[in-house]
This record gives sequence, structure tokens and C-alpha cells, in this order.
Amino acid sequence: MGRPRQGDREGGPDRETVVFDDYSLPNKALSAGDIELNAFQHLVFLAQSNTENHTDIAPIAAATVVPLGLYSSRHTQLSRLPDRAEIALPNDPANRGRALRVLEQAKVIELRPEARRFATPDDITANPKHMRLTPVNAQQTPRTLKDTDAAIINDGVAELAGIDAKTALFKDDPAGPQSLPYLNVIAARADRKDDPDFEKIVRLYASTAVQDEVRRTSNGTAHHVELPAADLQVEVARIQKQLKR
Repeated sequence: MGRPRQGDREGGPDRETVVFDDYSLPNKALSAGDIELNAFQHLVFLAQSNTENHTDIAPIAAATVVPLGLYSSRHTQLSRLPDRAEIALPNDPANRGRALRVLEQAKVIELRPEARRFATPDDITANPKHMRLTPVNAQQTPRTLKDTDAAIINDGVAELAGIDAKTALFKDDPAGPQSLPYLNVIAARADRKDDPDFEKIVRLYASTAVQDEVRRTSNGTAHHVELPAADLQVEVARIQKQLKR
């Protein structure tokens, strides 16, 4: 999302959409003022980005939780993953930690109880089938399926790659109690979070037509969440505080 300007024929701002092919770029562009809003990241990713880059980007609207799934082109059941199977997973800290939790929920590995949202392979306490974990760029995970036994893939990324969400061996629950930190949001620079033009964009995003398209582009699995912006900002601050411990 980018550059709202005053006055289209319906009384709202004109909208110019900017597409990025690298997760590291939208927050840089937002912080630099090249765009006014972005809509691509969950709260954990935003907290990590703010902490690492010393930026002040704030969520202004809740969007959806998109499941993270374990996919394979070689195996049709989780139980059929062989000993020493190679599994690709996202390499950025926010999504790597979530991917490890997906593997734990699938009972593939066990993590230290105190491992937080940013768990690493060093936090694995049990790996009974000696799974080999290979970190890759999150958007490249579908491409690894031809060379690995399985990959942890976001359903939005899976849809773009033509992968049917129903073929996942396992995925986390987007409506579960642990899903809030992985809620995708619309974000703005903190000094403009109350801009009235942005409120118009938020209302458009919540419309039936846009939500139908969101579900379509997430393989029909995106779970829409409604939360006040203030609650989202409290959650980001909580996660950032965890990161600084």
C-alpha cells in the first residue's frame, strides 16, 4: 500500500499500490517516507524490525492471521517424514521462531519451555527423528520443495506458488489463543498513525470485497481479526520489551 492522496471521485484518497519482493524493504521504505502505509507483516515481525532498525512504526489496523504450514511434495502424511528428513524454514528471526513452534506443535521437535517468540535451533531439546533444518528466505520456501522433504511455508506465499492449502501436512491455528502475535497489520510511521486519510484506507480494507480477495490470496485460510489500534500498539510494545531482555 502506498501514497494516499486527497480526493478521488468517491470522496476518499487516491491509492497507489507498491509491491515489494523482499520482506526487508517495506519497513525501510515506510521509515524513509517513500510510502505512507504498508500491509505485509505480523506484530512479531514489526517488533523485531523496530528493535533492529531503531524505527518507530506503529500498527494502525488489524488485518488477518495467515497460517504457517508444513508442506511436502514427497510425502503425503506427517508420520511418513523419514529419519534425517531435511526441512526448510524461514530464516528471519520472527518467522523462524514461529516455524519452530509449528514443528513443536506437530510433535516433530521439542523446544525449551522458556523459548520465546524468537526461538532458534539452539532451543531444540528433542529431535527424535534427527530432522535437518535448513534456513532460507521466507519467500523462497516453496522453491525448496523439489530439493527437501518438507518446508514451512506461509499460506499466502503458498498461494502465490500455486500450492493447495489443503495439502499441508500440518499448520498452526490462525484462530487459536497463541495467534495474536502473528496478526498481520496495516502499519504507518508513529508520528502519522492518527492521519484521517489512513482511517479511510482502513475502512476500505475491512470491506467485503477486499476481505474476499484477502481470503482468495491466502488459499482461503486467512482468519480476519478486529482489534483496536491501541491494543495492537500495546502488543508491539510488549514484544519489543521481550526482545530487549
